[in-house]
Amino acid sequence: MSPGMTLFAVQAILILGTEDGSRIFAKYFSPPHAAPTGGASIPSHPYTDLKAQKAFEKGLIDKTAKQTGDIILYDNRIVLYKMESDVMLYVVGAADENEILLYNTVLALRDSLHLLFKQSVDKRTIVENYDLVSLAIDEIVDDGIILETDPTIIVQRVSRAPTQDVPLGRIDFSEQGVNNLAQLGKSKLTDWLRQGL
Repeated sequence: MSPGMTLFAVQAILILGTEDGSRIFAKYFSPPHAAPTGGASIPSHPYTDLKAQKAFEKGLIDKTAKQTGDIILYDNRIVLYKMESDVMLYVVGAADENEILLYNTVLALRDSLHLLFKQSVDKRTIVENYDLVSLAIDEIVDDGIILETDPTIIVQRVSRAPTQDVPLGRIDFSEQGVNNLAQLGKSKLTDWLRQGL
């Protein structure tokens, strides 16, 4: 493994409006660790302030508005994008990043949104369901590291209701209730020990 190897792959995920280039969702990632000295440096994004980010996004929407492909090299970064009705979905990576992995990431984002919103992915739906979009992106990428690219798994994790086995109102906090809980735990532990777990 070379000293410059890292799991950090995505520098930004953007969702921009196609009419005016407005920002709907933008998340920029920086490498979580400093580059080792003497080794290859991990590229970081130069868009640390809002003004630089907006300029990058404006240039990006201008460049891709007339394109028919899915990938461009812009500002020394690989940008993969998909157009959905009135929004553009972008995944930005370093120039030496694996294009196929980034392409799978943008497809996972697009397909997850299609499954979540029942095929209507547009600006209004994204804004109205911003929490689901944010959760889906967090399931796909965490700190620039791609975690999941299967849209069905992403949608299951995002749309699953929190598990509540026993509502807090029904728990018996009396002395007898605590004793019953202790006996249950003791019997379960005994069963597990008998089974060799």
